[in-house]
Amino acid sequence: MTINLCFHGIGDSSREREPGGEKYWIGREVFLGVLDEVRDRPGVHLSFDDGNISDVEAGLPALLERGLHATFFPLAGRLGESSSLSPSDLRALRAAGMEIGTHGWAHIPWRHLTAQEQQRELVDAREALAEASGGRIDDAALPLGRYDRKALAELRGHEYRRVFSSDRFPARSSAWLQPRYSLTATDTVATIRDIIAHRASLADLRSRTRSAVKRLR
Repeated sequence: MTINLCFHGIGDSSREREPGGEKYWIGREVFLGVLDEVRDRPGVHLSFDDGNISDVEAGLPALLERGLHATFFPLAGRLGESSSLSPSDLRALRAAGMEIGTHGWAHIPWRHLTAQEQQRELVDAREALAEASGGRIDDAALPLGRYDRKALAELRGHEYRRVFSSDRFPARSSAWLQPRYSLTATDTVATIRDIIAHRASLADLRSRTRSAVKRLR
């Protein structure tokens, strides 16, 4: 069993680009406390979505101090913008032993894409991030956590190694579709400790049911 934890922004949420996105930013002290909580737990996988500059300003130094590894899923269309990661940041992440995946180009759901949008989100973004980071892009994180059977089929067709969602339940380490727990501004070290400890619950059943519906629709 793997517990996938996903961060979006660390610290000052005024740098958030999208309305409502600030609820996914967590305070620096909570972030550091979560890293301390997981540093000796090999069954926890960390990831960062959206490519906010706090990934390298706050995230990377703290990971390195604790000997932790993470996968970063930036948006290709925001590379180099003032509050986002740059190509040199992506290369620094790779040089530090981190992995880079794709979160697409424009942070739009991958359901009901036109042929042009599909090319941009699943192919062009992957190629742009590979070039910017100096390495392969094998994994993808679903924007806004939305997907359906067709979107997953397209991702398989493009031979992505793993795809990460925002479904909140533990993952099988070998699974192609990996559910994750996105941290929010209301989380504390204690709430994340409970997630990591994981006790099967009715919430698990609801999350698994929603995921099954998404995969079939």
